[in-house]
Amino acid sequence: MIELPVGLQPELVPLSWLIGSWEGTGMIEYSVDGNLREHAFRQRVEFAHRDLPFLEYRSQIWLVDDTTGDETPLTGESGYWRLARPRSDGDVGPGMLPPSAGPTVATVDDVEALRTEAGAFEIEVTLAHPTGVAELYTGTIAGPRIDLATAGVERAEGSHDYESATRMYGLVNNMLFWAWDIAALGQELATHASGTLSRVAAPETEPAAEPATEAAPDPAADQPSQA
Repeated sequence: MIELPVGLQPELVPLSWLIGSWEGTGMIEYSVDGNLREHAFRQRVEFAHRDLPFLEYRSQIWLVDDTTGDETPLTGESGYWRLARPRSDGDVGPGMLPPSAGPTVATVDDVEALRTEAGAFEIEVTLAHPTGVAELYTGTIAGPRIDLATAGVERAEGSHDYESATRMYGLVNNMLFWAWDIAALGQELATHASGTLSRVAAPETEPAAEPATEAAPDPAADQPSQA
């Protein structure tokens, strides 16, 4: 029997392996004006559910000096992760309008009905950056692997050119691996950054009902390749 965070909404079962705090290191790698720029970084990531049917996400990045090991705050991002499905009267919105009906997804069986023929779940991720960029990603989660691609990018006037991106996340031996490719500065989609994170804080858990096991990730999946 798997362990699930206390108060977890049923439709977050496929995403439950993300919940908690993670820390680790990685490398930024991108070509600017024909010159490859590489920078080591440290990262802290938090996924929280707040007893609601979506995950709150926050990432903080520090540059690491290769010589001294000194760290300098660099940037961050925040947003929301959820299963992709049609919204109904049982959901909040538009805006802050409260639901006018019971939850559309109330049981694990309701979650299973959202699984695709390929065995995955479709997901949506919205992210905001302090650099004046906002992204909407769509993709799939299949066990302990997530694949995302931008469905839309909005940029504030004066922000750097940033056209599209893909992201991959994978859980292997309780380590979170991720890779991020971007199309920016007039260039085609190319490697941008990747990292490896260890769990540093797990959520309070409770045993899940037996049917939830089918929606849980498979820790024995092959390790995803890094960019």
